[in-house]
Amino acid sequence: MKQPPKEKVYEAFSAIADGRVNMKEDHAEVTSSNGDKTYEVQWRDNMAASSDPATYWQGYPGYPLIAVWILQGKLQADRTIVSYTAGIPWKKLNDACKRDYARALELALQDNPHRDEILKEGEKVNARLAKMDVTLKRKLPALR
Repeated sequence: MKQPPKEKVYEAFSAIADGRVNMKEDHAEVTSSNGDKTYEVQWRDNMAASSDPATYWQGYPGYPLIAVWILQGKLQADRTIVSYTAGIPWKKLNDACKRDYARALELALQDNPHRDEILKEGEKVNARLAKMDVTLKRKLPALR
């Protein structure tokens, strides 16, 4: 599986912290940070698909898929630390930084008193993500 930019894990944290992941029996719906889009995530066995642009177009797991894996327990993350990322306007930051995700993360956490804990937890989750054996499917119907 192609690895995402490391910053996508932090976006997934915020999606969970903000309660933007709606888990269903066989799929999930994840709302964007500005609330204007909803992405569908599906899974079966060791396959997954998501309608978010990163997963669909770039071929790496985007933040909606990462958030679902955390909530499913397939990817471990400290929920207390995850909660420290609530309210980060990722869409606005990513647009302002012209998709320089490292800069967006820097801005997102610059005034956060838990910055170091969040960064350390993100590193751990990224290391776990790199070891996951999952096949990404580009199209959602492939899993139905």
